[in-house]
Formats: sequence, C-alpha cells, structure tokens
Amino acid sequence: MTAVPSEAQAARQRASSDMGLIVTLGLLVLVLALASMIVGRVPLAFVAAVTQLMAGENSTAAMILGEIRFPRALLAALVGATLGVAGAAMQGLLRNPLAEPGILGVSASAGLGAVIALYFGFAQASSFALPVAGMAGALVAVLLTYVLAGRDASILTLILAGVALNAFAGALTSLALNLAPSPYAALEIVFWLLGSLADRSFDHVRIALPLMVVGAVLLAGTGRALNALSLGEDVARSLGINLRIVRARLILGTAVAVGAAVSVSGTIGFVGLVVPHLIRPLVGHEPGRLMLPSALGGAALVLAADIATRLVPVEPDLQLGVVTAIVGAPFFLYLLLHIRRSMR
Repeated sequence: MTAVPSEAQAARQRASSDMGLIVTLGLLVLVLALASMIVGRVPLAFVAAVTQLMAGENSTAAMILGEIRFPRALLAALVGATLGVAGAAMQGLLRNPLAEPGILGVSASAGLGAVIALYFGFAQASSFALPVAGMAGALVAVLLTYVLAGRDASILTLILAGVALNAFAGALTSLALNLAPSPYAALEIVFWLLGSLADRSFDHVRIALPLMVVGAVLLAGTGRALNALSLGEDVARSLGINLRIVRARLILGTAVAVGAAVSVSGTIGFVGLVVPHLIRPLVGHEPGRLMLPSALGGAALVLAADIATRLVPVEPDLQLGVVTAIVGAPFFLYLLLHIRRSMR
C-alpha cells in the first residue's frame, strides 16, 4: 500500500521541483547568453575580449563585446522574460490556453506608436523617440481597454475590448504603410514591425528596463490569486481574492512590461503563447508556479531565436520576429488540434 504524502511533504516536493526547474532554466539562459555574445559575423576571441573590456582597453574586440553583443544579449533575455511571464499571466487571468500578451491589444498599440514615430520622422530626430512612442502606445491601449470594458468587466468583455483594439491598431498601421511618403519609409516600418535586436545598445536597455521592472513588480505576488482564479471567479471571491485589484495588476503590469519590450524590439510574437504551454506540465498546471519559469523560458527562447538570426546566411538579415513566428505558428496549430481532440 502506497503512503499518501502529507500536505507539508507535497509542498516540499513542489518547492524542490520548482527550484530544480528554475536552476535548470537559469543555467540554460546563461549558456545561451554566452553563446549570443560569442556568435556573430565578426569572429571574437571571447575570453580576450572580456579581459580587455574589464581592463578598460579600447580595443575593437572590447568595443564589439561591450557596446554591441552584451547589450544585445541582455536585451534579448529581458524581452524574452517579459513576454514569457506576461503570457503566463494572461493565460492565467483569462483562463484561456490560447491567450498571449497581444490579446489585449498592447503589442499592436505599442507597434502603432512606434510606426507613428517612424512615419512622422520623430525617430530620425531622436533615438529615444521610437521606444518612447511605443510605450505611449501601450499605455494608451491600457486606458482604452478600461474605457471600453468598464470597471467591473468580465473576462469576455476584456477579450472583446482587446480584439477591437488589435483590429484598430492594425488598421492604422496599414494606413501608415499605405500612405508612406516613400518606398524606403514603408520598408523601414515593415522591417521594424518584423522585430529585431540588431544595433541595440545600452540606451535601449536603460529606456526599457525601468518599465519592465515596474511591470514585473505588478505581476509578482499574483500567483495565489491566479491559482484561485483557475477554479472559477466565484471560488476566487469566496477565498477572499479581490478580482478587481488582481485584474488591474495583471493587465497594467502586462501592458507596461510588454509595451517597454515591444518599444525596443519590435513585434515578437508567439513567445508568450509557446513558453507557458511548454512549461505548464512541469509545474503541475498551477498558474501561480508558472510565472518565474515562464520568464526564464521566454528569455531562453528569444536568446536562441536571436542567435539563429545570425547563423542563417541570408541577405537581408533574418528578423527575430520571423524566427519566433516560424517556431510559434506550427505550435499554435498543434495546440488547436490538441484542444479539438480533447473536447471530443
């Protein structure tokens, strides 16, 4: 006869399992970050470059590492972590396995803000204009979501408001492409929307990081509420969860963090959809335990995808959003078929 573990033993087993998963994913992120700094079109003696950089030398290797590859790897990890944790938060909040950060219209609106900066030439006037416009677009999307859905919005109302915002932002982006003053301007907008981390610097990290941290702080601590919400809104209320505050924290946190990420990287899809799904079975399908592993998984996926853009020898360079879409779209179809089979 098999002994049934007590609640305390089960909690220790879950904590041990979570720690093992987090350490494994953390090591994977570290390895991929090192690979991201080594891989590139220009061969780099990594150890020598690190030594020269730490010694304060102005050698070519130290400049490539310190001003190009290190901020690019750091930004890839930050953007991926943001998209991963935001995807886990949205799937938990909406109790929908097909949800992702873009479902509330934040990604499309941040992209529209950046397109406006490109269209009217603000991006040429200042390097800060593009990310600032992207974040402004994301914040406007949050305000419009609350206005459209109302204070006590149901999950369905939130999704419908997000669909409307996505459609409207997409229409305005298409209008900007249609009315672009030159083919070069249209091409610049299209390439930005495809998503990339090429030519990013510490300026982009400094712009995006504070809002990513604000978003992460808002999302942190919502694990218990997400676990309760997975049992239904009535059960969550009976457990003392204030759904209005939880929704506000999750939506605002996702919008701020994802808006900051999109504003410096362009639109990178499917990370927030794929990563939580891959990790969910490893955390017992508990939304509250999914957040941190999803952040690390997202960082690993974007780092790997960004490395792939440099390894594929094509001209012009492969864009990051294209790689994640190539990986994510088949996974999305698999997910639909899996859900369809499980509903029979």
